[in-house]
Amino acid sequence: MTDWTTILHFKAAEFACRCGNCGSTGDEMDWRFVRRLDALRHSFGEPMIVTSGYRCPAHNDSVSTTGLDGPHTTGRAADIGISGAAALDLVLLSNFGGLGINQKGPHEKRFIHLDDLDGPMRPRIWSY
Repeated sequence: MTDWTTILHFKAAEFACRCGNCGSTGDEMDWRFVRRLDALRHSFGEPMIVTSGYRCPAHNDSVSTTGLDGPHTTGRAADIGISGAAALDLVLLSNFGGLGINQKGPHEKRFIHLDDLDGPMRPRIWSY
């Protein structure tokens, strides 16, 4: 469980599953991941809007091709709503092993996915 009193730039509710059914509070997030994200936010110097944090398995299955056990279900992934030059700046500052880039379509739908999952394919970068 994350000790949110030590996190400077985020609140638990920002990471809560958005399905509306599972009772998520955001406390499902992995402590180390949130600390790393908070440090990145500090270095970045600009607000970082979490558009997706924790996802319960059912919600993840309904919105992602990663199914019931995708990165967001571990509490070790977040999507940050960002576009344009700021998105590039965030990517260049990031030191996460999983980096997904969606910079197509309307600016309000664009995001950068960050995760710190382990595995033989890390580090990994992809586009949506």
